[in-house]
Amino acid sequence: MKLRDKLLLMYVLSVFIPIVVTNVVFYNVTSANIRSQKTRDAGMALNNLKNDLRVTIDQGVGLSYSLYTDPVFNDTISRSFQSHFEYIDAYNSYLKGQFSGQLNQGIRWYQVYTDNSTILSSGYIDRLTDVVRNSDWYVQFQAYSAPYPALISSDQMLSLVQRLDNLDTGGREQLLKIDLNMDMIKQYFHNSGFDGKVYLLDPEGHIQFSNDPTAEAQIGKRYSEIQFPNKMIPFELTYTGINYLEGWSLHGVMDEEIVLKEVQKSRSFVVWLACINFVLPSIIIAAMSRSIHVRLVRILKHMKKVKTQNFQTIPPEDARDEIGQLTMEFNRMTETIHNLIHEVYLADIQKKDLELKQQEAQLHALHSQINPHFLFNTLESVRMRSLIKGEKETAKIVHNMAKMFRKSISWNQNDVTVKEELELIESFLQIQKYRFGEKLQYTIEADPAVLMYRIPKMVILPFVENASIHGIESSPGVGIIQLFVSMENDQLHIRLTDNGIGMSQAKLEELLSYLDQNTDMGEHVGMKNAYSRLKLCYKNDFTFDIQTWEGEGTHIQIKLPLDPSAMPGD
Repeated sequence: MKLRDKLLLMYVLSVFIPIVVTNVVFYNVTSANIRSQKTRDAGMALNNLKNDLRVTIDQGVGLSYSLYTDPVFNDTISRSFQSHFEYIDAYNSYLKGQFSGQLNQGIRWYQVYTDNSTILSSGYIDRLTDVVRNSDWYVQFQAYSAPYPALISSDQMLSLVQRLDNLDTGGREQLLKIDLNMDMIKQYFHNSGFDGKVYLLDPEGHIQFSNDPTAEAQIGKRYSEIQFPNKMIPFELTYTGINYLEGWSLHGVMDEEIVLKEVQKSRSFVVWLACINFVLPSIIIAAMSRSIHVRLVRILKHMKKVKTQNFQTIPPEDARDEIGQLTMEFNRMTETIHNLIHEVYLADIQKKDLELKQQEAQLHALHSQINPHFLFNTLESVRMRSLIKGEKETAKIVHNMAKMFRKSISWNQNDVTVKEELELIESFLQIQKYRFGEKLQYTIEADPAVLMYRIPKMVILPFVENASIHGIESSPGVGIIQLFVSMENDQLHIRLTDNGIGMSQAKLEELLSYLDQNTDMGEHVGMKNAYSRLKLCYKNDFTFDIQTWEGEGTHIQIKLPLDPSAMPGD
């Protein structure tokens, strides 16, 4: 470990980590205490809301029980009146007074429904018609059979519904529906002091009321289906031991960030305090470590120069510590080594270097004797000898070999004209024709307009060679190789076909994989070289396609881009 890293590690272990851990522990303890206090306050607020809601509902329950147990009231609304005048007289003398003064803050409205056909709809009494029976609250109430009121939520309204069947009704159906004051309930929810969302759930777990601004779309949904963020604190209070509220519950969710808002306000103070605690030690340690690091790096820099025979000494300094003494000893050692090298070692190196250059000159002279022109001249001698002896066909083949060899040693550029490439292919196929005889037939056709365009040298020949050797040689019948070169849509189209043995689909996939990857298959090294040079020259702007059928032959198509602004070569 470097000295600077050791100093940094010492600082981190002895200063930075203790300060960070101390502040983190302090912050977490404070957050936990505030979270606990906020949770208790929220629980108390939710409990107060639960009690306020029960008080409001109890006001409606009190009205319900007072009418349920009133024998005169029940007898009056179940009696059969002989005329409307008789009912109006009973209403004015008793019923009207019975209903007056029953409304209070917790009750918005109440209505008595009866199917007594002799009663007129008036005031707080109404007929139990089919429209009422089809209403949502009436349908929900049919599921209740208990003698106490049922709390029902319908049309964003909480209502208490009770059957008035305490006394004999003569078979008539009589109901009391009390609508609670929703404005007061909303006020309870919004002024509850609970820093979060509160939901009122029915016994089946459906949301019936909430202070959530989006609660209107959530009414009737199951509370369990609502997705809350992970950092939420849940609360739950359930009404128990109250027959008309059995199973109803209040659920609250509070964002933990709101709970810790006070802690977050003091976070900046904690951060500034932590910064002061470790910024000052950091400055002191950084200054000391820089002094040591800079001088050590300077010594190391001069030591590296010694490897390149640069024996420059370090400028002297006034420091008397270990690094200053090391600098003085390094300068003394450098001067001594410099003198030794110039006196002994350098002279010996010069002598060895002179001997090596003499050996290289001798080796170069031997290599120069083996010149490519020597092989070309030898081929010319064989050709002339064949002509003298009348072996014209052999002389022609040797001449083609000489032409190919001359091209290979005379092409000193990376690109050639299409014409030069086709002449080289013609010479190669003539040699193959000499080898295979009538078994090989070939055709070379080229559009005159493309002959002088320049292409990378020897990018077509390897594919022709592969078609001849691997395609035609193993074919039992007459082999045909056809090469077409044309220009279409500013592209040079090269099409090569043969009727050789072809290859299987698996072999084709293996060949294509070989062309795209750095693998070695030996027998197709020429194709690999040509394909790699095409990719190097044209990147992804060229097209290469192989179609082959086992026992039928192979088709190769190459499309090269032609720059329309470039003139063809001469």
